[in-house]
Amino acid sequence: MSQQAQETQEPEAPHLDFQGTTPYEDYVQADVLTHLQHTRSDDPGEMVFLVTTQVMELWFTVIVHEWETAARALREDRVPVAIDALKRSVRELEALNASWRPLGQLTPAQFNSYRAALGEGSGFQSAMYRRMEFLLGEKSASMLVPHRGAPRVHAELEKALHEPSLYDEVLRLLDRRGHTVPEAVLTRDVSLRYEPSEQVEEVWTALYSGDSGDELARLGEALTDVAELVWRWRNDHLVATRRAMGAKTGTGGSAGVAWLEKRAQKNVFPELWTARSHV
Repeated sequence: MSQQAQETQEPEAPHLDFQGTTPYEDYVQADVLTHLQHTRSDDPGEMVFLVTTQVMELWFTVIVHEWETAARALREDRVPVAIDALKRSVRELEALNASWRPLGQLTPAQFNSYRAALGEGSGFQSAMYRRMEFLLGEKSASMLVPHRGAPRVHAELEKALHEPSLYDEVLRLLDRRGHTVPEAVLTRDVSLRYEPSEQVEEVWTALYSGDSGDELARLGEALTDVAELVWRWRNDHLVATRRAMGAKTGTGGSAGVAWLEKRAQKNVFPELWTARSHV
């Protein structure tokens, strides 16, 4: 075969010559992302801790976007759109939970080698994670306090505190669809932590005792998938922390493992779990 024929058969090379940065860089901003890592110790293990934490923050951002999309769709009675957003968030939660793998087997000595670099820093100070918790109904005005020095972040959190949670929007939808949700639940102060209701449990019991293909029953299962993975996230966090530092006081002055154990015992969307005992 002639050289000319060979050249004719070869696929065209991708376009390489751009006037400025590449379109990929313009869209992804990879140069910004890959230069945000400023370690504070000489330990080589600090880099994976820092990058993993930054990756978690990005997943928090995506998941908040999905749950806000779902909440808005529920307000507009677009249940299929909400279910789609919840299903996407399930895959994203799986990726988020996998972020613990690089950190899950840290020994105390390995963690101590760069722990001092964190100073008073702690994951509970994450504003985006706090927005996730607020969307789940875990509201607490005191959690705004650490962010008083960042006006934009504080304003976003304050707005989220006073907005209905994802579950509030679900219960309002159930009421509009003819299910008996107590008035006290519908008109509650949404800036406070959601507390379980026996009447709401009865609503879910009735839905789960009926047609499993019903739109609201499918919504309940999508929410349960989310709740299960949030529980797994909390437990993976607990196990990783217990392995790396035992029962010592956590960074930022938290109670460490004791605080995480308390969090891991809480069910997200509680009546979705308790109703199953009555079906």
